[in-house]
Order: sequence, then structure tokens, then C-alpha cells
Amino acid sequence: ILCVLLAGAVFLVFHATFQHDFVNYDDDQYVYESPQVSRGLTKDGTAWAFTHRYSNNWHPLTWLSHMADCQLYGLKPGGHHVTSVALHAVNAVLLFLLLRKLSGSQWRAAFVAALFAVHPLRVESVAWIAERKDVLSGCFFLLTLLAYNRYAGGTRLRGTPDKRWYAITLLAFACGLMSKPM
Repeated sequence: ILCVLLAGAVFLVFHATFQHDFVNYDDDQYVYESPQVSRGLTKDGTAWAFTHRYSNNWHPLTWLSHMADCQLYGLKPGGHHVTSVALHAVNAVLLFLLLRKLSGSQWRAAFVAALFAVHPLRVESVAWIAERKDVLSGCFFLLTLLAYNRYAGGTRLRGTPDKRWYAITLLAFACGLMSKPM
């Protein structure tokens, strides 16, 4: 129930962005004036995403995310905003799950995740389409921490940590770096 409430709070606070247009700061370069991105998910576009940098940043998963949005919504900015808000809602839920696991306190974890979910500092990352790299890398960061926690303190095979969770940790970490190299 708390996860649904957190996601609902994110959509309640950020639903107005569904009516927003692209921002002419760099949404043009990331989405609607980028021929590779605006065509949607293609074989050539996928290869381009993994072989090109923009502003000295290599973030192929961010490019693929924008391509997927163009595939689904075309160049209608509302759909792109829906994806960013949905990713932020996922991040709020993942943060809650992580903090509940680490602290053992459901209500403190819910309070902190709720602050994260609706805090004004999150507006730029959620409402600015070209900042997708922030919410996407945040998602993989939280998945990395959850997987590592499971590896380090969770399931054990024959008395040793389950190495599958370590592999998942490394994969999530690599995906985070392919979303925003920081």
C-alpha cells in the first residue's frame, strides 16, 4: 500500500508536466532534432547510441530510452514526460524498499522516500526531458544498492554469498554508468 501511495504522490505532484512542451535548452539536441533518436528504436540507432558521445558524455541507455519514447509517442512531449514521471515513481518506491531493508523501519523509510518523491529538487530531473539521464541512472543506482544488499547479507548457497546477486549488482551498476557517466 505504501508503494502505491508513493507512486501516486509522484503522479499527483508531477502530472502537470504531461501537458508541457519540450524545453528549448537541449531537448532539441537530445530528442526532436536528433535524427537517430526521433526515428525511434532502430538497429542503426542502437549502434549509434553505443558508439557516439554527446557533450563528452557516453550514455547509450539514455539514448535508447529517448528512442523508445519516440517509438511509443512520436514527438509528442507529453508521452516523454509520462516516462520520466514513471521512472521517478519507480525510484521513490525503490528508495523506500532499500531504506526499509537497511533501517528495519517501515515508517521512517516511507517518510524519507515521500520527501524524495515530492521534493522540489527533483523537479529539474523529472520535468526536463533531456535530464532523463538523471532519473534513469538513479533507478539503476538504487537497483545496484538493493542487489548488493541482497548479495552481502541475503541468500547464501553452502555458506557463501550467492554470486548471482553479485553479478546482478555489477550489471545494474554498469547500466547506471551507461545512463549517466558519473
